Amino acid sequence: MASPSSLSPPEVPMELHVGNRKKLLGSFRDHLSVTSRPLHGVIFLQGGEEQSRHCTDHIELFRQESYFAYLFGVREPGFYGAIDIASGDSILFTPRLPADYAVWLGEIKQLSYFKKRYMVSSVYYTDEITKVLHQKYQGPGKPLLYLLHGLNTDSDKFSKPADFEGIDKFTTDLNSLHPILTECRVLKSAYELALIQFANDISSEAHVEVMRKTKVGMKEYQLESLFLHHTYMYGGCRHCSYTCVCATGDNSSVLHYGHAAAPNDKTLDDGDMALLDMGAEYHFYGSDITCSFPVNGRFTHDQSLVYNAVLHAHNAVIASMRPGVSWVNMHKLAERTILESLKERELLFGDVDAMVHERLGAIFMPHGIGHLLGIDTHDPGGYLKGAERPKEPGLKSLRTSRELLEGMVITVEPGCYFIDALLLPAMENTQTSKYFNHEQISRFRSFGGVRIESDVYITKEGCVNMTKCPREIKDIEGVMAGAPWPINIAT
Repeated sequence: MASPSSLSPPEVPMELHVGNRKKLLGSFRDHLSVTSRPLHGVIFLQGGEEQSRHCTDHIELFRQESYFAYLFGVREPGFYGAIDIASGDSILFTPRLPADYAVWLGEIKQLSYFKKRYMVSSVYYTDEITKVLHQKYQGPGKPLLYLLHGLNTDSDKFSKPADFEGIDKFTTDLNSLHPILTECRVLKSAYELALIQFANDISSEAHVEVMRKTKVGMKEYQLESLFLHHTYMYGGCRHCSYTCVCATGDNSSVLHYGHAAAPNDKTLDDGDMALLDMGAEYHFYGSDITCSFPVNGRFTHDQSLVYNAVLHAHNAVIASMRPGVSWVNMHKLAERTILESLKERELLFGDVDAMVHERLGAIFMPHGIGHLLGIDTHDPGGYLKGAERPKEPGLKSLRTSRELLEGMVITVEPGCYFIDALLLPAMENTQTSKYFNHEQISRFRSFGGVRIESDVYITKEGCVNMTKCPREIKDIEGVMAGAPWPINIAT
C-alpha cells in the first residue's frame, strides 16, 4: 500500500542559526558605528522556560521563545545565550541539572554536546553567567549587556529582557537590540526558506488529505485531527503554527473560530462550506494556509460565486507582488476585486470607487490581507518605529503597512464573510444601504464565509507562492472525488 505522503522531515543544519547570529552581529556593529559607539559589549538573551498548567505539576509541551530560537536554535528550556560584539564569539548557558533528572527525564548531556549540536563557541552553566561574562570583559567599569526589550505590534506585549542573579553587576541597554534583531527576522535566508517551504509542503499535503476524507456527518474536530496526524506522522511536526480553525457552515464567518469556547465541534451538514485555516511548524518555522470547500464535494451556484470572488482577489494580489509594492495597496486591491465580483453577481449596486471610498470592503473583509510569516505565524517587523497604523475600517487591521522587500515571506489571505454584526448595520446605514441588493444579500445571511490563504516569498523580480493546495473549483472537486493532486516539492 502506497504511503499517503511523498515527504520526509529534512535535516536541519545549524548553519542556519550561525548565519542568523552573523547577520545580527553585522547589523549591530553597523548600528554602533553609525551612532559613534565602541564595538564592545554583549548581546544577551534569555530563552524560554517550561510552564506548568496553573497550580498543577503538569508541564505543558515546551516551545522555545522565538527570538532565542532564531539566534541559537535551542530546543531545550532554561538556556541563556550571548554574542560578544568585539570577537563575535557565541556562548550558551545551560541549566545545571540535578542528578535525578537522569532517572525521570533522561541522559544529562555534557557541555560539549551542546557546543557541538548548536555550533557555538563555548557553553557554561547558568550559575556561571556573571563569572564568565566578567572574565571575558576587558575594560573599565561594568560590562555592558544589550538586552531584548521592545513592543510586539501584533500582540501589544513587550519581549522579556533577560534576568539572572548578578545582573546588577552589569550595565544594561534596553533600547538598541530589539529593533535591529526584529528587522533581521524580516528577510529570510535560504536555510529559513527551505524550512518554511517544507512546512508549506507537508501542510499543503495534509490539507489535500483532509479534503479527500471530508464527509457530511463528520465533526469539525475530526478534520483538525486528520491534519494534525498527517503533519506529525509524515512531517515530524509536533507543533502547529497556531490553533487550528476548522469552521463549517455559519461558523466560517467567525474569523478566529476554534478557540476554547468554539472548539471545532459542529457536525458537518450537507450544503455547508468548510473554511480550514491550519498550518504546521517545523523546527520553529511555520506555515499558514487556508482552504475553503463544500463539505459534500460539489460547489453550489452561491458557493461558487463567493469562492471565485475571493480567488480572483487572491490571484490578483499575488500577480502584483514584487519589491517596492505597498502592502496597503495590496489590501485595497483585494477589497476592490471582491467588491467588483459581488457587483457583477448583483449582490451590490453602484459605483465601486464610491464603495471603496465608503470602506464597504471592510464589511466583507474586516481583517488584513496578510502578515509576515516565519518563526512566528505573525512574524514581527510589520511596523517600523514611528510608523502609524492606518485608521480606516479594514485597513486598521493590517499587521504591516510596509512596502514589500526581497526576502520577505508574507501571507495572502483575502476573504469574503457575511457577518451579521457588520452586515446589518451597513445595510441599515443611510450612507451605505444603497449599495446592497437587500433581497439577494439576505440569502447569504447564514452562508458563513470563504478565505483562501497562501504563503508567498518575495523575490528580486516578483514572488513565489510556496503553498501547493488546489485552488480552482474544478481541482477541488476533482481532489474530493479522488483525483490525484501532485505537489511540486521545492528542492
